[in-house]
Amino acid sequence: MRLLLVEDDHRTADYIVRGLTEAGHTCDLLRNGHDALFAATRGNYDVIVADRMIPGLDGLSMVKAVRAAGVRTPAIFLTSVGGIDDRVEGLEAGGDDYLVKPFAFSELLARINALGRRPAAQEQKTVLRVADLEMDLIMRRVTRRGQPIDLQPREFSLLEVLMRGEGRVITR
Repeated sequence: MRLLLVEDDHRTADYIVRGLTEAGHTCDLLRNGHDALFAATRGNYDVIVADRMIPGLDGLSMVKAVRAAGVRTPAIFLTSVGGIDDRVEGLEAGGDDYLVKPFAFSELLARINALGRRPAAQEQKTVLRVADLEMDLIMRRVTRRGQPIDLQPREFSLLEVLMRGEGRVITR
């Protein structure tokens, strides 16, 4: 799965990225809410893992804005803010799960995998977005900055492979 991790603590972030990479996931790390909002609304992520207390736009506001933009990517809050009211607030803001620090990595990984199996997470894959390029897999339409791009079937298939592999090296 391709994951977006939003964590400003270097030690925690390195620990999570290392574990997720070893588990076979691709992980993009961002350290503030503004960059995360931009990436989450334009990227093609399977799960977002976000701390609530991050610089710029806090994690709660970031997830609210992601939901307001129509992005349905599952989101897990991973934070030291763990009171009952805080957890409820996180879930009502659009979070799909809430894990309090300190945490066991095996539990975080299990929760990520569970969210990745949910049908809502898979439904979103009908539209791929990379920067200003958008591909509708159902309608077989590609647009850039809202302008349609005509592609032959083979070109469409090749572009789909490239867009799904964004940020990774693609071999023949």
